[in-house]
Amino acid sequence: MNGRFLTMFSNFFTMKGKPETPKLLFLSCSIITALSVITIIGFILLTAAPVLEQEGLGLIFGSTWNYETHQFGAWSFIVATLMVTAITIILAVPLGFATAVYLSEWAPPWLDQTLMTLIELLVGVPSVVYGIFGYFVLRSYFTNIINPFIGNTLGFIPLFQSSSSNSGIGILLASTVLAIMILPIIVSLSREAMRGVPAELREGSASLGATQWETIRSLVIPASLSGIITGVILGLMRAMGETMAIVMLIGNVSSTPTSILDTAEPITAKILLDIENYITVPESKSALFAISALLLFMEIGFIFAIHLIRDRLKRQVEGAT
Repeated sequence: MNGRFLTMFSNFFTMKGKPETPKLLFLSCSIITALSVITIIGFILLTAAPVLEQEGLGLIFGSTWNYETHQFGAWSFIVATLMVTAITIILAVPLGFATAVYLSEWAPPWLDQTLMTLIELLVGVPSVVYGIFGYFVLRSYFTNIINPFIGNTLGFIPLFQSSSSNSGIGILLASTVLAIMILPIIVSLSREAMRGVPAELREGSASLGATQWETIRSLVIPASLSGIITGVILGLMRAMGETMAIVMLIGNVSSTPTSILDTAEPITAKILLDIENYITVPESKSALFAISALLLFMEIGFIFAIHLIRDRLKRQVEGAT
């Protein structure tokens, strides 16, 4: 009996036996993956349901979060999350994209491999180490140079006004460290997408008289757009979901930020700081899961928007060609 079971087990995973065996294996994996996602989302929504029903839109637009008075308005956390994510993407995408273009198209093989090895090493660095680096190394530069410069030159714009206590801690510092954290994702996926463009297409473009930059701009980038967008999406999700480095660098002040130099408290930081003390209280637990659901739907919305932008860019490229 044991021998027959081992034979059946071996045949299943070595794809021997019936022709539909590989199909069933991969179908099972797909079902397990889908059920895992549905289970996680369902658990979050089920736990968050009491506060979602109690607050309604007040959860999004309310400005007061108080466990004792049973008020749960997450507007300041939402604004902080959006500001951190936007600044992180603004900093990381141009730098990561430009690096990927250079490594894919111009860098000699030895330099490409050396730089990619160093960039990929950043993936394995724990987020708490990034937080320590930001706090003990970058913070002094933001306190003494960057924040004062931005405040003095662009302070007439509310978005760039200096806070009353310039300690370096704030949205800009946290976003800068997050940008460094997501660079490997954007660079690696964008570079591989560009490397995947067939050499025949490049040679054909050159034979028609196009320069290397014209080939990159008109052929390589449009052809690798899906991979580049995927890198941006994964980087965006990492930025929105990061917790430890954010908690260490952003100040964790529950007020609605108006400047990139302000301290703030994004959704992930709020959950981490409060979950130990309030997870045993049903209503408080539901409130924390409610803002978790908000974060989840914000990420889904961003993904949907980026896909719409990608499809529109593809249509423009196809129309131009």
